[in-house]
Amino acid sequence: MAKTYIDTVKYVISANIEIGGLVERPDVVGAVFGQTEGLLGDELDLRELQKNGRIGRIEVDIQDRGGKSVGRILLPSSLDMVETSILAAALETVDRVGPCDARVNVEKIEDTRNTKRKTVVERAKTLLKTLLATEIPESREISQLVRQEVKTAEICEYGPEKLPSGPNITTYDSVIIVEGRADVINLLKNDMNNVIAVGGANVPKTLAALCREKEVTVFLDGDRGGDIILKELSQVAEIDYIARAPTGKEVEELTRKEIIKCLRGKVPIEQVTENSKPKQEVPYQPRHEQYQPRQEERPHYRPPEAQPAQPPRVEESALQDITKISTEVEPPQMLLTSLNELENTLRARIYDEQLALKYEVPVRDLIKTLTDAAPIYAVVLDGIITQRLVDLAENKGAKILLGVKLGNIFRRPEDMLISAKF
Repeated sequence: MAKTYIDTVKYVISANIEIGGLVERPDVVGAVFGQTEGLLGDELDLRELQKNGRIGRIEVDIQDRGGKSVGRILLPSSLDMVETSILAAALETVDRVGPCDARVNVEKIEDTRNTKRKTVVERAKTLLKTLLATEIPESREISQLVRQEVKTAEICEYGPEKLPSGPNITTYDSVIIVEGRADVINLLKNDMNNVIAVGGANVPKTLAALCREKEVTVFLDGDRGGDIILKELSQVAEIDYIARAPTGKEVEELTRKEIIKCLRGKVPIEQVTENSKPKQEVPYQPRHEQYQPRQEERPHYRPPEAQPAQPPRVEESALQDITKISTEVEPPQMLLTSLNELENTLRARIYDEQLALKYEVPVRDLIKTLTDAAPIYAVVLDGIITQRLVDLAENKGAKILLGVKLGNIFRRPEDMLISAKF
């Protein structure tokens, strides 16, 4: 069908024609008009309908094939479907074109409005995709901004010092202590409401009292200021865990992913208090003595002045092969296995002389448990061996101390085996 009629007609009659000779296109058109003239009356006469614009130009596509002519006839119509169907039936009455026999077969009557509907549907799809790609994200962005503003509006004040905090801070079992108001706002925006700020280097009494009632995680900036606040907090408040922002970054700058990563990497306060002491208090040690590589056949320490080997201490237990630290020994395999079992648990085990398990506690409770415990023989922990732990274990008569890493150990008992994985 010619494009001339695509916007003006309702239907298109599509018919196939086969002629028993070679003819031209005008011959076919003339035969159609001539053989239908007067067939349907004046109201449906093709010539009159074409003059009045009720039908369009008859399109004929004819080709020669083996001494015959075959082709296609397209007749555009703006009549209703009944009158168009009558015209289609009239086309099939054409049985000659010139001197040749002919046969016309109407294949279909196509509603051209379907084409328009398809165009409308395709265009609607394109517009919808554009809407989803450009407009909807902007709406989500607005929603996010509103949500953040609501979170910011939820910031409250706690205690007579009016410390910035999340809403209903007293209803949570655990709290996160940060440095300032901007840090509180950033955590509130990331759906962490159990947060409160110190508000300065001086720790308020209200905050110290709150720390005695809750499990406390201190979340500090990765700079010198964070070290100062940690020192002040550790002196007046009961802290359970420490989390730090990456070096050079502040908590208020962190993204949600960075905040979650830092809080997951928190460590018990016992593992960092020793390392937070001023460096001038710790005598110099060669690096290989502070952090010794893992070795299977050697202990981690020898006295500076080698002494003659002492007779092995004979026990009535499975520890008869353990000698003083001055000889080349290694911990019993049972304790090494126990250390591997504790990996990534942040727990500690305490054994008696028969290698019977007396206590298994979180690392953060190890100091308190050792203080109240009777004499012991070995301590195995998934944590850092500090000088404070060494001194307390020595006071309790411990002979073996196994951990994950060695801290700043500047005094080691000669009769205690101290060993670490790293």
